[in-house]
Amino acid sequence: MTANILALDTSTENCSVALQWQGEILSHEQYSPRDHTQRILPFVEQILAQAGVSLQQLDAIAFGRGPGSFTGVRIGVATAQGLAFGADKPLVAVSTLQAMAQQAYRSAQAEHCFAAIDARMSEVYWGEYQLQEGLMCLLEQEQVIKPELLSGSAQVAAAVGTGWQSYQQLLASQYSGAKILESVLYPSARDMLNYAQYAFSQGDVVAAEHAEPVYLRDKVTWKKLPGRE
Repeated sequence: MTANILALDTSTENCSVALQWQGEILSHEQYSPRDHTQRILPFVEQILAQAGVSLQQLDAIAFGRGPGSFTGVRIGVATAQGLAFGADKPLVAVSTLQAMAQQAYRSAQAEHCFAAIDARMSEVYWGEYQLQEGLMCLLEQEQVIKPELLSGSAQVAAAVGTGWQSYQQLLASQYSGAKILESVLYPSARDMLNYAQYAFSQGDVVAAEHAEPVYLRDKVTWKKLPGRE
């Protein structure tokens, strides 16, 4: 049975919301690098109104748990927590990298995918995914890493995310079988629904107070100004 799930993501420059209600999917997204806090709740209200439902009628709320922009990830987690507290609903955390890989499968039938988000500081958030029963599943682990330190591969696979735009020449030389999908730059809430459905069916949910972001980069080292060491 398909669960009724609202999904939202603000982890990158893309702000997106999607609703799976009685098997149908509604979605709304917009490129808005600096005003997620002003857009995300109106997007939620609009999509619920479009479907004619309330938060209380849903089974769960899914959110992009990262990796991505520190501020963006925090906005998404906090928004999902607030909605879940108010409606007394469980939360499902979804990887932003997995969502991009899922979009590659939906839009281009890609069954193998290298997902990379530009993490700044000459690094990328990286994950490799393989299709298993309709769901793009993580191989090994997600990581934040300098592109030149990746192991490389000649396997034919889709390449998605802003990391492939920022470090295209370097990554393409290491992953000679990669085909860049320029249409998949950012995660989308619509493509979080597949994993959210699976997780919900397995009972892999958390209460609002236990929702946590995933940054991958736990420590950031800043160069101090001369005389302030």
